[in-house]
Amino acid sequence: MPGPLVVNDAVVIPDAELVWRFSRSSGPGGQGVNTTDSRVELTFDLSATTALPPALKARALDRLGTGTITIAASEYRSQLRNREAAAHRLAQRLREAIAPPPKRRRPTKPSRGSVERRIAAKKHRSGLKRLRREP
Repeated sequence: MPGPLVVNDAVVIPDAELVWRFSRSSGPGGQGVNTTDSRVELTFDLSATTALPPALKARALDRLGTGTITIAASEYRSQLRNREAAAHRLAQRLREAIAPPPKRRRPTKPSRGSVERRIAAKKHRSGLKRLRREP
């Protein structure tokens, strides 16, 4: 699992900027749960990283609101799988944080034909209901 964390094609976080901590997990594991350090905490200091260009770093800091990201993973019995899960979640969170903003929606009006069709359908429906009433 050691090595750089690939966020996308342009952004790769070097292994030296990732801080791993291990502790005993409270999750599944049987007898081994009390003896193995399978819980993983992955910490990444976003404000001090050199892996992101300044524009992307500013966007990520603005969206996440914090300079340090900590991901905890303890859903698997093995430390290796928890490390993979934590790395995957950190990469996903960074991908969402540095993604460009969505395009602005251009407001549009319904066409005259669609308005007329909608009103005609409403009149047709009300006419059917009117026929069901007793005179």
